[in-house]
Amino acid sequence: MNILQAVKEALESLSANKLRSGLTMLGIIIGVAAVIAMISLGRGVEASVNDQLAGVGSTLITLFAMPDREVRNPQPLTLSDAEALMDAAHFPEVQAVAAEINLNASVSFGTVNTATSILGVTANYKDVQNLHLNEGDFIHEEQVLGQSAVAVLGARAAKTLFEREAGIVGETIRIDGQPYRVIGVLRSRGSGGLSFTQTDNAVLIPITTAKLRLAPERVRGEVDLITVQVRSASQIKAVSERITETLRIRHNIPVGLSDVTVFVQKDVLDALNQITSILTVFLGGIAAISLLVGGIGIMNIMLVSVSERTREIGLRKAVGARRRDILMQFLTESVLLSLVGGMLGILTGWMIGAVIQLISTQSGSPIRFALNVDAILLATITSSAIGIFFGLYPANRAAGLTPVEALRSE
Repeated sequence: MNILQAVKEALESLSANKLRSGLTMLGIIIGVAAVIAMISLGRGVEASVNDQLAGVGSTLITLFAMPDREVRNPQPLTLSDAEALMDAAHFPEVQAVAAEINLNASVSFGTVNTATSILGVTANYKDVQNLHLNEGDFIHEEQVLGQSAVAVLGARAAKTLFEREAGIVGETIRIDGQPYRVIGVLRSRGSGGLSFTQTDNAVLIPITTAKLRLAPERVRGEVDLITVQVRSASQIKAVSERITETLRIRHNIPVGLSDVTVFVQKDVLDALNQITSILTVFLGGIAAISLLVGGIGIMNIMLVSVSERTREIGLRKAVGARRRDILMQFLTESVLLSLVGGMLGILTGWMIGAVIQLISTQSGSPIRFALNVDAILLATITSSAIGIFFGLYPANRAAGLTPVEALRSE
């Protein structure tokens, strides 16, 4: 018996019992779908995190005031702290430092009035945070020093106020009733990201203007965040340790304590990748159990098939069918069951991933679905291997029957 004839006979046998064949494949379908969805979504999440890190920058260190419990007199971060970190003599590895104030205020244009996040930022904030403009210019150093009433709008903030994202430069908006001239509009950064500050819904103004008009109580020049851009990722650990020590001394904090938390973007990527790996192992275990159950189901149904077709096996052997012909016939049926189940599982897994991607996109937090050829090959090879492994025993049992025993069977 050649392989084509074996496949033809296997298809005829399986199509004669469509419901039983479908139920038998169900475990394989679920297992393979879980494998496809797990691998594709895992890779998609990892790619999204890497893209977000690349968008924000893997050489950023973010500082914010969060003292240890033992610190009795914690000090706020200030503009002078940011200036100290820009000292090239002490921090030659630092490329740039940006400071920001986070506030909330009422922003209006015409009849549109909305409560919006206001970011008071320094002139180099755009470069440090890797922001891009849709139109216009960003805040200049002269505007920071002059406490100018100018504003740069995030993409969503611009659309909320003007119902468009372009042709806005030169317009005047009001923040808490005070006029500000729009000088630029940022390109959308998306809802994801590893940055502490989401700029899409924000209005950015010079940090000095924010302090003067919106936060006059910050008499010492307090800021909420300081972001440090290091020249090389390999220097981050050493620089972050020196930053912590420098600020400890400036704030008169005892040795071994700190009133500042140092946050490194790369640490987030490492932590997220670790979480993704743990979830992958967990979901992989579930998929393996499902495939095992599917394989056992195939073995059981093939044993039933052998019992039902004992006389057929006897007749085949009586007219000259060899042991390997019977073995190939039943093994082919087992492999086809598993292989077709695997293909349906691949399709099901792809559909699950597409639905998750669609729902996540509509909710504003898109999850990328990355189905690669190697995932399809892995699923195909795995399902075929299951068919061979779990079909071998029933096939051997069928092939081992003698013609006399088989023909005498009722």
